[in-house]
Amino acid sequence: MPRLIDPPAGAALDLAEVAARLDESGVDLSDEDGIAHCTAILAGLARNRDFLADSVVAALKASYADQLTLNLYSAQVFLLHRSARGFYLRANLWPSVRDAAYAASGPATFAYGLPHDHNFSFLTAGYFGPGYVSDYYDYDPEAVDGRLGEPLDLKFVERSQLGEGKMMLYRAHRDIHSQLPPETLSVSLNIMDEGENIPWRDQYIVDIEAGTIARRPTLTSGEMLLRCAVHLTENGRDIAEQFAKAHPVPRVRANAIAALAAAAEGDERDAIFERGIMDADARVRDDCWRWLGR
Repeated sequence: MPRLIDPPAGAALDLAEVAARLDESGVDLSDEDGIAHCTAILAGLARNRDFLADSVVAALKASYADQLTLNLYSAQVFLLHRSARGFYLRANLWPSVRDAAYAASGPATFAYGLPHDHNFSFLTAGYFGPGYVSDYYDYDPEAVDGRLGEPLDLKFVERSQLGEGKMMLYRAHRDIHSQLPPETLSVSLNIMDEGENIPWRDQYIVDIEAGTIARRPTLTSGEMLLRCAVHLTENGRDIAEQFAKAHPVPRVRANAIAALAAAAEGDERDAIFERGIMDADARVRDDCWRWLGR
């Protein structure tokens, strides 16, 4: 499960100071010194009981213009600071089943009841309300290829709640959780790693009952554009051929193969998948076997 961290003592910090400190030092959640540094800063911000209300009111008075420009995430996310150094600071809103947002959007919008891991590490702290509830599971990422339907040898750890003052480090490709809504509206604060390599890492949606990988939802815009390009131009097909043969990310190779096959028919389509079955990566081979079977 995520690593439980005892927040260090210290004074409350305002948002501007937190942003400046993080910008100066950067964020490295894979390093113990980096984790300790971020923990002290996030704990200081969490002790400031006024900054979030002030930020929200200011954003509303400004017609939410900055959030519409900078926030690439859902309405659940309130972006506090985005840095050119590859990280961002945000507040996450977690509605209860009695809140209008839950009734309007349903649980899937907030990832409730959707067991998943993360393809990035992040530090989180409960800021307001009782906090969301999670069932936590552990698995060994080094023993997993990433094939759909692959067993994960899940180990249930516990059910716990991210209450006010509680701090946890979610580790990339390690911690799986299934979230449940809090009893009342709650807010958590996050320091998120946003490195350039993250879009190329797969995230897993997990079938808890079967203990297997159900979906890999990560997809870049370039992979979607491949699906379009192969139908529009010969150059597009040439690029897809190059990606299918030599792109360093297995998922991109698989999607390039799928794009080429979508623009082909009959024996040519089968031949494309058969070439993919020879790929060095188990995920690509497995995808091509399944697609060929269809």
